[in-house]
Amino acid sequence: MNRQCPECGEKIIGRSDKKFCSDACRNAHNNSLNKDHKNLVRNVNNRLRKNYRILEQLNTKDKTKTTKEKLLRLGFSFKFFTGQYITKTGSTYFYVYNQGYLALENDIYLLVKVDLSL
Repeated sequence: MNRQCPECGEKIIGRSDKKFCSDACRNAHNNSLNKDHKNLVRNVNNRLRKNYRILEQLNTKDKTKTTKEKLLRLGFSFKFFTGQYITKTGSTYFYVYNQGYLALENDIYLLVKVDLSL
């Protein structure tokens, strides 16, 4: 039985359950399957990652305050977040994964970190 590599078409030699002719072909195939085909998805993920890193950098003690100016200076974008939580009093926390922020008075923001361990 002649088996062919789905990536390059070469003959597969070796174990009967082997799917690719080499690690390079296996990696290339999986990379092409997992690649974000649209720039939109890639750009949004990059923005979320950048926002997360900024919040993580500023919030070293799991709860702190910072200014809007400092967030903006570091490149934070308020348009990109992964979720929000509205409290009983009507305050809205915005989250980037487990890092959250709440707008207070005078362009001050409360930064919080939520423990998401299961």
